Order: sequence, then structure tokens, then C-alpha cells
Amino acid sequence: MNIYIGNISRDLSEDELREAFAGFGQVSSVNIIKDKFTGEYRGFAFVEMPVKEEAEAAISALNGKELKGRALNVNEARPRTDDRRGGGRGGPRRGGDGGGFGGGGRRRF
Repeated sequence: MNIYIGNISRDLSEDELREAFAGFGQVSSVNIIKDKFTGEYRGFAFVEMPVKEEAEAAISALNGKELKGRALNVNEARPRTDDRRGGGRGGPRRGGDGGGFGGGGRRRF
């Protein structure tokens, strides 16, 4: 199960986050999300736990728990939707035949 962890401290390491979840079962991955341009933490992370019951126990126990001075927001991760750009996973597609401003190559008739 993929777990979302919000409101994490900038001082929290992936090892510390793994340790917090490992107390409830096997952790297959930990990923603290960073800004791709600045490299700074964005304040949230994802933890993958393969056994659903262990993941649910971790969510129940760690949601609202303080870690490094911040109360964690822990819940099951939802599939990503990218509404800002309009074309993310499952979002509406935009575009057309490549016409309009800026061209788009050859048109087929």
C-alpha cells in the first residue's frame, strides 16, 4: 500500500521516516519529495508498505503523531491527478492536430 505523509519537517531524513514506519511492518520504499529545481523538501513524502494490514496499522498509529516537531498527516495515497496542466494521469487531454499558433509540423488531409 502506498502511504502519503504530509506536514513533515525539513529536518526529517528518509532513514528516520523508514524507522518510524518499520515499527509496524515491512517498508519497501521511502521517498521524501523534493523540488526538482531547488532540491528543497516540499513537505510531504510517500512510504510503500507491501502488507495492507501493517500499512493500515501504521496509518492509524502515526496520523497526528509528532515527529521532529511537526504533527504528521498520514493516510492512504490517492492516485495522482494533475488538474493544473490538464493532461496528467486521467486528466482531460488538450491539443489537436498541431495547428494554431506556433505551428505543429505537417497537416494531413
